[in-house]
Amino acid sequence: MIHPTAIIDPAAKIAEGVKIGPYCIIEGDVSIDEGTILDSHVVIQGPTQIGKGNRFYPFGSIGAAPQDKKYAGEETRLIIGDNNTFRENVTINRGTIQDLKETRIGNDNWIMAGVHIAHDCIVGNHCIFANATALAGHVTVNDWAILGGYTLVHQFCQIGAHSFCGMGSVINQDVPDFVVVSGNLAIPRGINLEGLKRRGFTSEQINLIKKAYRSLYRTGNKLSDAIEQLQAFNDPSNTLSSLIQFLKNSNRGIVR
Repeated sequence: MIHPTAIIDPAAKIAEGVKIGPYCIIEGDVSIDEGTILDSHVVIQGPTQIGKGNRFYPFGSIGAAPQDKKYAGEETRLIIGDNNTFRENVTINRGTIQDLKETRIGNDNWIMAGVHIAHDCIVGNHCIFANATALAGHVTVNDWAILGGYTLVHQFCQIGAHSFCGMGSVINQDVPDFVVVSGNLAIPRGINLEGLKRRGFTSEQINLIKKAYRSLYRTGNKLSDAIEQLQAFNDPSNTLSSLIQFLKNSNRGIVR
């Protein structure tokens, strides 16, 4: 399952059933679990840990040193979960000692061509990054978020769960759960109604999320007042709990 032109460091740990195509380069301190496929010309540097069933299309640079002038060769790492797809020319950097010392990618993400994920980013599960999306360092993207093509995210921003960022968005503040944003600079456009329906949110939950959106964006409330209102009308199933916690933890302020 390993093409004869591939160059693999003897210290790399390659599980049974991994397919490594032509001209791939795997450096030491890299582990790749079963079922993962590297098409061709993929470079993986370590320390990097890659889970099961991932697919890397040609010309990816995975686990390279961070693009951070403070980086001085410290041992940091990249951790990738299971069943992710990385299309052509994707670049993902390891972490820095100024943060968690690692960059983390969860499971079942769809990362399209030309995407850049910088040092110390944390990406959850079931996310979609369209072509040429770029995350600066220390960005967190929560589960089920979708970033449209050519989206740019400023360092230290957080992208909430089930949110949607339109094509060409420039994001310099946090995007709350469930919210659709677009523009340069990005502004709120509503809630991710279609996404919520597809993921099984009930009509009652969606109506509650709409109510939360109005409190955040249509009443002129201060953020602290909006958080109090959301806590007051949250339902027994805690539909708004993750949104409330997101707002409380926001350090850069939210897109408004």
